[in-house]
Amino acid sequence: MEFPNDLKYSKEHTWISIQDNTGTIGITEFAQSELGEIVYANLPNIGYSFQQDEVFGSVEAVKTVSDLFMPVSGKIIETNQLLLEEPTLINSESFGNGWLIKIEIKDITELEKLLTSNQYRELTN
Repeated sequence: MEFPNDLKYSKEHTWISIQDNTGTIGITEFAQSELGEIVYANLPNIGYSFQQDEVFGSVEAVKTVSDLFMPVSGKIIETNQLLLEEPTLINSESFGNGWLIKIEIKDITELEKLLTSNQYRELTN
């Protein structure tokens, strides 16, 4: 199982990649493996804002639906349109083309509350 070192992780199994003040968010390989085949992603519209730990959407697998929690506060600036046609990218490329949303980060200091790859690995073992 992958735990890329350049990402930050939430206890709710989302990851965030940071470039300048933009965060790209997805669900972890661990989360998608627990859910099984993902058949639908319910993502927010561009322009909506969410607080850290707030539900921003959901993913639907064959047997369950799981809420998605915002790792840091921010405003939605892009959603992954590829997932409309091919939601299984979340399973096959959870750290690549299976990303969910991009946000404008509101408070960069909230990143300090997230886990490193080693801390997240320990959480999931």
